[in-house]
Amino acid sequence: MSFPLPIAEPQSLGFDPKPLARLDALIQAHIAEGRYPGAQIALARHGKLALFKTYGQARIASPAPARDDTLWLLYSNTKVITMAALWSLVDEGRLAFTDRVAEHVPEFAARGKGNITLMQVATHQAGYPSAAVNKEAWADHKQLRQQVCDFALEWTPGSRVHYHGLSAHWTVAVVIEAVTGQDFRQVIRERVIAPLGLDKELFVGLPASEHSRAADMHQPDGPSPFPPGTENTPAFREAGIPGGGGYATARAMAAFYQMMAHGGRLGSVRLFSPRMIQYVTRNRTGDRVDEFMGMPMHRGIGPHSRGLTDTIRGLGSLAAPETFGHGGVGTSYCWADPTSGVSFAYITNFRQPDPWHSARLDKVCNLVHSAID
Repeated sequence: MSFPLPIAEPQSLGFDPKPLARLDALIQAHIAEGRYPGAQIALARHGKLALFKTYGQARIASPAPARDDTLWLLYSNTKVITMAALWSLVDEGRLAFTDRVAEHVPEFAARGKGNITLMQVATHQAGYPSAAVNKEAWADHKQLRQQVCDFALEWTPGSRVHYHGLSAHWTVAVVIEAVTGQDFRQVIRERVIAPLGLDKELFVGLPASEHSRAADMHQPDGPSPFPPGTENTPAFREAGIPGGGGYATARAMAAFYQMMAHGGRLGSVRLFSPRMIQYVTRNRTGDRVDEFMGMPMHRGIGPHSRGLTDTIRGLGSLAAPETFGHGGVGTSYCWADPTSGVSFAYITNFRQPDPWHSARLDKVCNLVHSAID
């Protein structure tokens, strides 16, 4: 099966080549400086792929060059892919974003969580940002359900916006399994990935047969969402952690966001209704500050949007207010601008801390925005 985005020259799609040349030079400079071993970018517009380029090394312990089919750890870019499975269930009328989680998973009501809605979970207002599941639950989903239902509140749901790094999407995974009776990874694959023709380049739960394609994740000393080295293990790759364990090529992510930029359609495939895409990309948290990020993040039901605040994480300060997307901790960002039909993915394999990480994202994304005619 051919890739769903046909290739076109950037200028034929209305891109100015000069900012794109600067983007290429910037990434090459980062590689030369040792900022990250490898990277991949993809740029698309109007259903066509304008740019797809791979840089550097997939692994440095046993050196291996990154290739166009290399799979990159998405970290929290995974969140939007996971949420897309939930959108499909809402589109079918099997649940609603205003449903209480406990309507579908009755045990979740324990410890004062009975009134938490899927909307609050999806927009990082559920009240348990630090809750975690152990590694045993990655493969044992009976344990997963038990541990999610035992999450303890840290504050009153709805009273604050605070990024739920992993806990919210473990909750979503449990809801998906409760509603469908299937493993959430299978649901994501069957409902989102395969229909778009991305099943060779996007995974939430990486099969053992594809592990050799995965770039190693490299990271500095210091705080990490996972214990050091965890991300490069078979157990992690196969787990498909719904808030941070997906793998993809950059062009697969650009294709996914092309679908969103065009109202739920990619080529001849209509995955979602246009109204659904409008609904999930709408700003649900206004200009309230996300207490983890230290700025308003304009949370939607999966992605967040640029909005009109002075600063924003990862989408580029020059982005149109309607631009939406998501990032992966210290590594990456993927987004779509529905006003221009552009989608862009930038993925690396070293988890850089701030302030350098956010500064480079702004430069990278602003060069793309500057190229849009």
